Order: sequence, then C-alpha cells, then structure tokens
Amino acid sequence: MPESRPARSTSIDLNALPLHELSDALCETGLVGRVLELARDEDVGSVGDITSQVAIPDGHRSKFVVGARQAGVMAGLIPAYELANLYPDIAYAPTVRDGEAVVAGQTVARIAGPTREILGIERIYLNLVGRLSGIATRTRRFVDAMGDGHRAHLYDTRKTTPGLRVLEKYAVRCGGGLCHRFGLHDAVLLKDNHLAHVPLADLGAFVADASRKARAIWAAGPAPLLRPFVEVEVDTLDQFAALLNVEPGLVDFVLLDNMDPAMLARAVAMRDGAGSPIQLEASGGVTLETIRAIALSGVERISVGSITHGATTLDLGLDAEHNGP
Repeated sequence: MPESRPARSTSIDLNALPLHELSDALCETGLVGRVLELARDEDVGSVGDITSQVAIPDGHRSKFVVGARQAGVMAGLIPAYELANLYPDIAYAPTVRDGEAVVAGQTVARIAGPTREILGIERIYLNLVGRLSGIATRTRRFVDAMGDGHRAHLYDTRKTTPGLRVLEKYAVRCGGGLCHRFGLHDAVLLKDNHLAHVPLADLGAFVADASRKARAIWAAGPAPLLRPFVEVEVDTLDQFAALLNVEPGLVDFVLLDNMDPAMLARAVAMRDGAGSPIQLEASGGVTLETIRAIALSGVERISVGSITHGATTLDLGLDAEHNGP
C-alpha cells in the first residue's frame, strides 16, 4: 500500500463517482491502508492475539456472519476489503451494499477462514464498519429532514476523527450527503481567522489576490483529491456585499456563517440581484429541526459538522455460523 497518493494530471469529481469507484479512489491515497495497519498493530501488537492462541487449535477454520443489531444505513463494507486483504486466507463477502438501509437482525456480511485470524480482526472490523455506518445513518436522517422542493445539498466538514477522514467522508456519501474539501491541500476556505487583519474596504481585493495565488499553485502542482475551489466565510451581509464585486470566477462559494433562514434568504436575493455565479453555503448550528427551513432559503449548500462528529456507532455483531475441522 503506497504511503501517499500518486500525482494526477486532473482532479476527480468524487461527489459524482459511484460508491465502489469512490472507495477505490480513496483507498488509492494509501490513507485507508495505513489506518487499518495501525488499527491492527495496536490490537495484536508484536505477539498476536494471545487469547485465540491459547483457546483456538492451530489450523482451526470457521464461518461467521456479521449482523446488524439495530436498524441503520450501511457504510464501510467495501473499504473493509482493505482489512481482509491484510489476511489473504480470509474470505470476506458483504451480503448488502454500502448505502443500503438494514433492519435489526439482518445479516450484512459473511466471513470465513482461519479462526484465529478472524477473531484477531473482529473488533477492528466491527469498529470500522459500525463507526462508518453510524455516520451514514445520521447523514441519511439529515437528508430526509431536508425534504424536497429546494436546490440545497448536504455537505460534510473537516470535523472528523483524526486518521479516519477519507473513510468518514465516504460514509457521508453512503448516507446521501456530499463531500466538502478533504483537507487543507484540496481547496481554499478563507475563514474569519484568515481575514481578521483585512479591513472591510479591502476585503474584495484581498480575496481576489488570494484566489489568483491559489489557482497558480494548483496549476503548477499535482491535482488535488477533489476539484479545487475558493470559498470565503462571512459573518455579515456587508462582508458578503464586498465579495459580490470580485471578478467573476475567482470566488466559487461563500459560506454564510450562523445566519438564520431570513438572513440567508436576503443573501440569496443579493446574489441573484447582482447576477453573480457564486454559490451560497449555510453553516453553523444546523440541526435536524432547522435544516429544512435553511434549505428553503434558497442556498445551494448546507454543511453540517455533526453528521460526522455527532454520529453514534451502529451496533453490529460477529457470530459463528459453522465451525469446521
């Protein structure tokens, strides 16, 4: 497994890829393999699973089923092949697909092979798939709460578990959400701390200059993981008005931070009145109860950190189906 992703001449629209292609693209970064190897090493150490060594006969083989112990949306079944690949003698076969809703008691995968090896990765597998499925389940709840009749899409944030970002963002896609930037290397998001030293009168010129510099960096280097963009966070409509005067094409998105639906609708009207191509993103304190009103304000994007950091692990279990010789 490579330590870092190979350079590419063009970026990929990861939000347009089918889930199996998205999983492949993320695994190619090397980040998935690295985190799974770390998870294996922290669990079995240098001497292996001592419990299984003393309790399971050498050469013993078993078949197991992975079952959902509560209803939810599955995620991580495809990336889990990366874990199985660390143990070539293990046969791993999901029985449902990532993104599929399951009910309590439903079998989601079958695993067969050397019993010691399977028990050695049991907790790693259940932690991984359970965590990702919990994110997919919470994401689906937000998507459902948005309802229809608007143009908004749900996006994640960088509020992810360290080391698990690409997998947790994959889980968001499984739940019906879309991926925001994967890291600081993928896109520019000028936030309040980047702009604190810039007077309002200079904001447009400063952002335009920063955008040109960023686009020069992208043109000279390897393609980012996600299609690059320039986004600016604003706290007031006065800041937003200053950005509407920036040369078209230099600002892709404006993040409207902690604005209520009425203020969001005013920003939409300002943008439309100016004939600007900028897309608007609402963010900050979005809940299941408020997301529909936010979507109906007319914004194109809603980013919600809690779909990752507020998710609860979906309860899964690994149970022996048949023990062979």
